Amino acid sequence: MSQHDQAAVRSLTTTDHEEIRKWAEERGANPATMPGTGGLRFDFPGCGGEDLEEISWDDWFGVFDQRGLNFVYHEHRKGDPHGNYFRLRRPDDDGA
Repeated sequence: MSQHDQAAVRSLTTTDHEEIRKWAEERGANPATMPGTGGLRFDFPGCGGEDLEEISWDDWFGVFDQRGLNFVYHEHRKGDPHGNYFRLRRPDDDGA
């Protein structure tokens, strides 16, 4: 990816359950958690998710809402090597 293309990638933020589910399903990812930590994850095919525990969408979104999280992700571009990038953040998290 050229410097110009990298600069054109936008980060988007949402709390919309359907938008998040669509994003994950487009990438073949299943909702998951890290056992013992309660941390929310996605299990992407071929990405070594052996340590993850698959959970239901209802459970995933229950924790997401309870913690008041935002879903931050890159705008999808064809051939984007960062197409699976996401981060879960609290609205008051400055990212530092």
